[in-house]
Amino acid sequence: MNTKQKLLCSAILFYASQTSASELFTLQSPAFADNALMEKKFAGNASNNPNCTGENFSPSLVWNNPPTQTQSFTLVVHDPEGATGLGVTHLVAYNISPSSTGFAQNDLRDGKGYTGGKNTPGNLRWHGPCPPPGSGAHHYTFTLIATSLKPTLPEGLTREELFAKLKGHTLAATGLIGRFGQ
Repeated sequence: MNTKQKLLCSAILFYASQTSASELFTLQSPAFADNALMEKKFAGNASNNPNCTGENFSPSLVWNNPPTQTQSFTLVVHDPEGATGLGVTHLVAYNISPSSTGFAQNDLRDGKGYTGGKNTPGNLRWHGPCPPPGSGAHHYTFTLIATSLKPTLPEGLTREELFAKLKGHTLAATGLIGRFGQ
């Protein structure tokens, strides 16, 4: 487990200690269990990248028990092992309605229910995993953040720009890890 994953786990454990189990803010996917392998259909599909061998489906996600004062959600999917350890961001999604409880399969790919930020490949939607063969199973960290911000942020923010805007406005976070390798 790398430093970012340890920090996410620590934050989740701290939050969990502040609430009862029935009130825990959680993120799950019917498509894969936490820390399990994702199916190849969720891998990227790009003609200019021979490592993108999937169908670029985005997985369905569901969450429960966000803080009552949530004004919007943010979802970031990041591969810390990508780019030989420099990391690859596969999705930056924000301005998600506070009444939302998840995404159906392919909503993230199709840009439904959120404002898109710029991911590492430079687009505003889901870009599935494309790890090179022989690099092992990478960890795709899905981080859902409940915020006190109204859903009015402009399109196209990078992960770093989004995080700068979220400072002082995060209420809670939850995460899910999917793995994929070739």
